Amino acid sequence: MVTVTWRPRLIALDIDGTITPVGREDVAPAVRAAIDRAVDHGAHVVLSTGRSLVGTRPIVDDLGLRGTTAICSNGAVWWDTDSRAVVRQVAFDPGPSVERLRALLPDAVFAVEVTGVGNLSLGRFPDGDLWGDVREVTFAELAATPTSRLVVRWVGRTPEELALRVLDVDLPGVTASCDHTEPWLTLSPPGVTKGAALEELRHALGVSEEDTLAIGDGSNDVEMLRWAAHGVAMGQAPVAVQEVADAVTGTILDDGAAAVLDRYFAA
Repeated sequence: MVTVTWRPRLIALDIDGTITPVGREDVAPAVRAAIDRAVDHGAHVVLSTGRSLVGTRPIVDDLGLRGTTAICSNGAVWWDTDSRAVVRQVAFDPGPSVERLRALLPDAVFAVEVTGVGNLSLGRFPDGDLWGDVREVTFAELAATPTSRLVVRWVGRTPEELALRVLDVDLPGVTASCDHTEPWLTLSPPGVTKGAALEELRHALGVSEEDTLAIGDGSNDVEMLRWAAHGVAMGQAPVAVQEVADAVTGTILDDGAAAVLDRYFAA
């Protein structure tokens, strides 16, 4: 019998590619059960995601997470799961970045998040790309709308092509991350990352640095994995993400997140 000598008190979980397949809302039974056990043992489970609030709420409700905070839009939006209210929001001016990227990425489409509602888009996104209501607008209206999250899809290109094109591009006043599965770029307010948000939350909760665990799979999870005392990358994560983690678990298809949680919160 294995004796558990340490259990995390604050657990940060990415959503897409970690507890659900990308863009979907179905949490595998093994992952759901593992999260339930962690909560039952008193762990503070936080969904920490690049998704907008609209895309995050169904996962929170499906898992029945209460008494916690959902960190959305890569840390720019905090949502209290009990009051169901936004308790923190950071925004930026998307205009300069949109103007710069329109010239750099021909045929790209853009969308700014309207928190809790949906998106304003410049160009048409593929069906299922954006959560909530979507309204197409002009460049002038999009550029004049402060937002917590700007997303860019380079239509007809690969993730590798997008990453290479923006590699040395200076986008002042934003934090940017490329998706590794789709030609998708996400821009957040300056200095806003999952890791920075979680550190503030950790202090507010009075949890020690040593009692933190994070699981993720994307480039926007790098700061979160570095932040945690024990950062775990999913098996399908890019090499650059796996290299910053303390450990690598199975893929999303293998219920890798459940395997990690089960080490500390076994049935």
